[in-house]
Amino acid sequence: VQLQASGGGLVQAGGSLRLSCVASGNFFSARAINWYRQASGEQRELVAVIGSGGSTNYAASVKGRFTISSDYAKKTVYLQMNSLKPEDTGVYFCNLRTAIKDYWGRGTLVTVSS
Repeated sequence: VQLQASGGGLVQAGGSLRLSCVASGNFFSARAINWYRQASGEQRELVAVIGSGGSTNYAASVKGRFTISSDYAKKTVYLQMNSLKPEDTGVYFCNLRTAIKDYWGRGTLVTVSS
């Protein structure tokens, strides 16, 4: 499985971005697909999760502002980010988790200016 994240960019605080993660290979083996982010000098943190059954979960810091969704026909997972804050700045990575392995894509940079 290969993952390609895109959609990052520079946005003002209060703005919105939509990230996409397109998978190639056996997308349907995923138990969950996750979005992580990593700010400069910080550890990578889990932002949002979507399970194979469609259940979702979010970090407390983004709940109510971010929405994760999937389109299995397109093998794509999205992260809609609204009401962005400067503290949302970081590199965002998508992760596909199967029963035996984690797959990571290259990140996409999100910069939120105040």
